[in-house]
Amino acid sequence: MLRGSKVGLRARHEDDVAVLHAELYDDVVNASRSEGRAWRPLPPDSKESPHVVDDKNERHVPFSVVELGGGTLVGAASLWGIDQHSRSAHIGLELLPASRGKGYGADSVAVLCHYGFVVRGLQRLQIETLSDNAAMLGAAERNGFVREGVLRSSAWVMGEFLDQVVLGLLAHEWRPTPTNGTAVRRPEGPPVRA
Repeated sequence: MLRGSKVGLRARHEDDVAVLHAELYDDVVNASRSEGRAWRPLPPDSKESPHVVDDKNERHVPFSVVELGGGTLVGAASLWGIDQHSRSAHIGLELLPASRGKGYGADSVAVLCHYGFVVRGLQRLQIETLSDNAAMLGAAERNGFVREGVLRSSAWVMGEFLDQVVLGLLAHEWRPTPTNGTAVRRPEGPPVRA
């Protein structure tokens, strides 16, 4: 498990899929805001659910986000569109409704940055989010992401076109700190800073 200050990112368990599907995908408005395709009803055990793990797809690394201490599932996070040639990837994050507003988003982004830059050796991470998603914009900017542009009317969401903001962070710009979830433990010793 990768640990931040509030959350851990671990492999997706089969039990997680039903919860994520029910609380995130079955919420039509939420799913329409986070998916790049039209929502349609899917049963929780569908292989097409966005929360089912395809462990053969090396360009997508899904995590379950859990609260440290109790291990309660609070959301889903991923690096997707991983391009090993250009050493870049995109960050995706969805928090369960009851887990929003608690700082889990910024901490999850910090841990994903650690994974992308330190573990995977990537050069660039990117986030695309709707321009009215203040929580994700704040989580990205608290972790050093820079607004690079606006994709005007690029997302069709519940009957209207919305703008998307593109944010980017380069490896040399990333500043790991003890408070942004980048302390990692070596199995044999004390925490080290990445």
